[in-house]
Amino acid sequence: LAAALAALLPAACARRSQDLHCRACRALVDELEWEIAQVDPKKTIQMGSFRINPDGSQSVVEVPYARSEAHLTELLERVCEKMKEYGEKADPSTHRKSYVRVISHDGTKMDLSGVKIDGDVASSLKFACESIAEEYEDELIEFLSHEADNVKDRLCSKRTDLCDHALHIPHDEL
Repeated sequence: LAAALAALLPAACARRSQDLHCRACRALVDELEWEIAQVDPKKTIQMGSFRINPDGSQSVVEVPYARSEAHLTELLERVCEKMKEYGEKADPSTHRKSYVRVISHDGTKMDLSGVKIDGDVASSLKFACESIAEEYEDELIEFLSHEADNVKDRLCSKRTDLCDHALHIPHDEL
């Protein structure tokens, strides 16, 4: 029995780590998309070369700030702090765990029944978020710089393989 448990333990730990990174990726994308949506769509930033052309002009264009590389890079530096606002909830029928916000963005009261609010959960999620943000910074910026549908699935499942092990399971919204 001990040998069987010893053989299963690494697989269970690996699965738990995969689940954590998958759910962290999905929470990260949710937070980034929410932050992007909070920026005034009229706000722009100058992009391009600041060198002077031979005719004396500059090649500078204004682009929407919300999805600019500068804004997305800034968001990636601080977004994982938001993981402290998440708890873990298990689906009563499937026992599948997911991360849910325990503090709403707009201050409305939330139903927290069945949600485990725990410092270890928040720390694990924050650590996973930070490692994903660092490792996949280019992919996150690439996907989020353009408005697109299903960024969570496209980024977390197809592009990064963080959720590949769970592709056959329907994803819950966080």
